[in-house]
Amino acid sequence: MMADAGNSADEAEHSRLLPDAPRRNVDSHLLDISPIVHETDDSITIRRPVHYQSIINNGQQPVLGNRAQATVNRYKYYTKLASHSGSTMLMPNHVVPSEYFLVLPVKQADGTQSSLVTIFSIWNTMVGTSLLSMPWALERCGFASGIVILLVMFALTLYTAWRVLQSPQSIDSSVGALEFSDVCNFYLGRWGDYTSVLFSLLTLLGAAIVYWVLMSNFLFHTVKFVYDDVNKNTNITLPADVSNMSYDAYCPNPPTDGFRNRSTFDLDLYLTSDWYSLGEEERNETNSSKTLFTTLWSQTHTVPFFLLLVLGPLVSLKSPTFFTKFNALGTVSVMYIMVFVAVKASHWGLHLDFDPADYNMYIPEFQWTFPALTGTLSLAFFIHNCVLSIVKNQRHPEHNSRDLSIAYVCVAFTYLFIAVVFYSCFPLPKACIEDNLLNNFRSGDVMAFASRLFLFFQMVTVFPLILYIFRIQLLSALCGSIYPSWKHVLALNVGVLSVCVLFAIFMPQIGVIIRFSGALCGFAYVFTLPCIIYVLSLKRKGQLTWPVLIFHSIIIVFGGANFIAQFLILGKT
Repeated sequence: MMADAGNSADEAEHSRLLPDAPRRNVDSHLLDISPIVHETDDSITIRRPVHYQSIINNGQQPVLGNRAQATVNRYKYYTKLASHSGSTMLMPNHVVPSEYFLVLPVKQADGTQSSLVTIFSIWNTMVGTSLLSMPWALERCGFASGIVILLVMFALTLYTAWRVLQSPQSIDSSVGALEFSDVCNFYLGRWGDYTSVLFSLLTLLGAAIVYWVLMSNFLFHTVKFVYDDVNKNTNITLPADVSNMSYDAYCPNPPTDGFRNRSTFDLDLYLTSDWYSLGEEERNETNSSKTLFTTLWSQTHTVPFFLLLVLGPLVSLKSPTFFTKFNALGTVSVMYIMVFVAVKASHWGLHLDFDPADYNMYIPEFQWTFPALTGTLSLAFFIHNCVLSIVKNQRHPEHNSRDLSIAYVCVAFTYLFIAVVFYSCFPLPKACIEDNLLNNFRSGDVMAFASRLFLFFQMVTVFPLILYIFRIQLLSALCGSIYPSWKHVLALNVGVLSVCVLFAIFMPQIGVIIRFSGALCGFAYVFTLPCIIYVLSLKRKGQLTWPVLIFHSIIIVFGGANFIAQFLILGKT
């Protein structure tokens, strides 16, 4: 309601605002109260507050004229732009005075995302391809120490993610920072913005390489399963039927070097066991036994190129956002992997032997190759580059910290379940566990076949989105446009796909790729930038203390040591 001007009586003011109030002259100084007052040629008209009729008519929707309706639409437009308290698009005074906010029943564009949706979105975004490498990473670290390190990394990455979540609050509301890169730009200048974008691109590139290696693997085994079934080969294994085999798992890559076997692996026993003979048919056949199929269908020599025929056209789409409709496949695939591991574990039973005398099945508590786990977890718990985007539509922003913590607990439980259950029940020497747990099952295993087929289709729908995000981030930074021309997009796609194919041919070990990309990007985005931004914000406020500075410096040093350690264990994992 407009404030009274001069000594006008309350009754006169009320009659002035009623819908059927007559026109009358008003002192000229009244026109300067707010832009809500207008002057016509022959008289002065005091415009009524928009929707004032809805107040005096018990909330009934008024009949508005064209001009009033246009005003309401303009108000709604500005309101929708002001989706959060820190936005620069808050309704300015020259549009409508602040005293009118109480009488304009225009619904604010509050967030519509519940806490449950926020928690699920964070969990679904974090849990990805690293899940398949968790048992392998746990074995490289040691059973007890691996569980402890996983919990420590969970707490550490949760803390830095929370720092990212809180970082926009230290910036003036007029800045309107929505992404962490904007916060980095505010505190560190353009180089901070470029650094955050660079390591975000490296994370996406690492994910694209891992996806290509896994899709080549899944496509190879899927087609081989169909080929063996059509040709009536005898290596088809049903979940409840393991033929004459002791177990339906096998060791495709026996550990023969002195470091990996830790003098606890009996190679003679391995060569004469049933589970080694199962691996023979997965190995390359001798020249005399090669067929046309095995020549044309090789996991590392031909399948990565066949995959180009499927994904080449998809990644060239100008906007492949259609594939976002299949995001639910990611959740279903994670659930299926958990069920798959649970079924296999129930079939195998518990296989934990902490007696050093049994050097074939002995389980070490600690191994010096533990950086394989810390590097993998740096990527597995990585959500820092998109956590602000996920929570920006939260209905109750005050619950963001709580929801982030709950989501991290769910992610940590998922990783612990897969890693501990598979590792504890794996019936063969633990050194046989592969960096892709599905590699411990033959092509003919029906449940493994279903896992590979489902994961393949899920990754086919996600891979174009990964390259699309990579494209818009890179081209926006270099060219100022997300689609400068088809030549730019084609050159970028050819370059990225060539890198993916080369890795699938010459280094198809996803464990190595994940731990290196996780350690590198984690060093910048997980451990360094959040700590630097927080320290600078405290310094800006004059609240920085030595304990805080030392604590966050230790986190940064840990991130750097984690990356350097990945080189020290090369050839030992």
